Amino acid sequence: MKTVKSFLGYFKFVFVLCLVLVVIMLLTGRRAGVGPALIAMFGSLALYCMGHPFLKSFAFTVWVFAFVAASMVYPSAFMTWLGVDLKILIVPLIQIIMFGMGTTLSVADFGRVFKMPWPVLVGFILQFSVMPLTGLALAKIFGFEAEIAAGVVLIGSCPGGVASNLMTYLAGGNVALSVTMTSCSTIVSPLMTPFLMDKLAGQFIEINFLGMMFGIINMIIVPIVAGLIANRILYSRHKAFSRAGVLALIGTATVLLAAGIGFLAPSAVFTYGDASLAKDGFVVGLLLIGVVALAKLVISVWLKGPENWMDKALPIVSMAGICYIIAIITARSRDDLMAVGAYLIAAAIIHNFIGYILGYWFARAARLDESSCRTVAFEVGMQNGGMASGLAMNVLKSAPAALAPAIFGPWMNVSGSVLATWWHRKPVGKPKKQTEGDGEPTK
Repeated sequence: MKTVKSFLGYFKFVFVLCLVLVVIMLLTGRRAGVGPALIAMFGSLALYCMGHPFLKSFAFTVWVFAFVAASMVYPSAFMTWLGVDLKILIVPLIQIIMFGMGTTLSVADFGRVFKMPWPVLVGFILQFSVMPLTGLALAKIFGFEAEIAAGVVLIGSCPGGVASNLMTYLAGGNVALSVTMTSCSTIVSPLMTPFLMDKLAGQFIEINFLGMMFGIINMIIVPIVAGLIANRILYSRHKAFSRAGVLALIGTATVLLAAGIGFLAPSAVFTYGDASLAKDGFVVGLLLIGVVALAKLVISVWLKGPENWMDKALPIVSMAGICYIIAIITARSRDDLMAVGAYLIAAAIIHNFIGYILGYWFARAARLDESSCRTVAFEVGMQNGGMASGLAMNVLKSAPAALAPAIFGPWMNVSGSVLATWWHRKPVGKPKKQTEGDGEPTK
């Protein structure tokens, strides 16, 4: 590991070299050929950040910049391959990311809401009121065109993202509360997100409530449930899930079932009116359960490898998936991004800042303890950008609507990392009469 980090450290010299080259080319008027150097600059900086103890939390965002630069310079590379439109990859990639989120959860994470109902309720109300209303206000203030404005409202109407759990941990917040809030807001999103979009974004574009609801179930809920099942297979203490025969049976059966549904079942699992629940979420979920079972069989049972291999693999897969999704969206909205990119960045900063501020101070007003206030701030301020991107492309059928999630998402990771680092330096003292896992105010 130290050897890898030492190797990554050398990329700072590559970054400096590329930076100098970019500056020289811009100053000498050779802007047309600056693209490759710009991509190499961001790529080398991302690799350097991955090996740096402090900067590694910013590596994901820098990788996003690298992919955005690549898609702006070479948009055709992210449009079609061999005649296949690459936007078909967006939903499966998001399903894989949501599956990964599910593998980090357990049924207890959802049941914990009964142990701390007040802070969860406070966060829930703020999540689905402050952010969508702020998004609507910003869309009107900046005067965005209809589809882009709908995208700004959309990112505000989505539930909290899994990154908020990590930021809460780094900031010394209530991690159990954060996971529970993320889980609960995600579970209710098939109702809340279409409702908010219909009432707020309906003035910009037409919203199909049922179509969006089914889209969220297919893209988010089904993969998360599959991830919960995979979590049971991976981490259950029951001896059956450590036996080669059981794992082989589960893996083979689910893969075959996924193939059967994929090739033989109709495209829609359920249809109501002009909206339908697609089958691909079930296919991807079953396939991933099978892959996890077979991977555990090989890695943990046969090779006696580490038990936490999934925890190491999924963040890399998620990071790569989100970067590629953003690149596909950027390539399709290159002209729009050139026109309103600066305004969207400003809107992202304001939207995110208001979420943190109002989330924290309304939680204080609700008399939550400091640890829970920090948690609510992250849950309110950080949304599921991947979900918003997928809904924009797959349900709204609009690349311009996906621009806001593509920009807001990376910014949330930057601001979240900075805020978490700042709070980390201000440790939270233990409340005298607070019980474990409770978010209630102390007396």
